[in-house]
Amino acid sequence: MDLLTENRPETCAALGLKCGACVRLAAASVAGICQDLDATGIQNTFFQLYPSAGCRPMAKTFAFAYLECTATSEPVLTFATAAA
Repeated sequence: MDLLTENRPETCAALGLKCGACVRLAAASVAGICQDLDATGIQNTFFQLYPSAGCRPMAKTFAFAYLECTATSEPVLTFATAAA
């Protein structure tokens, strides 16, 4: 079995992979690389990663996970200017 050529839920399940966890991890990876995808970009990315019709029900999970990973929160690093 090769996940690159047989990217279907049955193939993944045979390898012990769970759809939800796989899709959420992929979304987090995509978010780490590209934080500014719009809805169409998120959807297109999902279908490029998961072309199987059996994976389509997970598209919303991917989108929600991507948006969750790119949601703005408090900045981790703040810059201060020195008083002159």
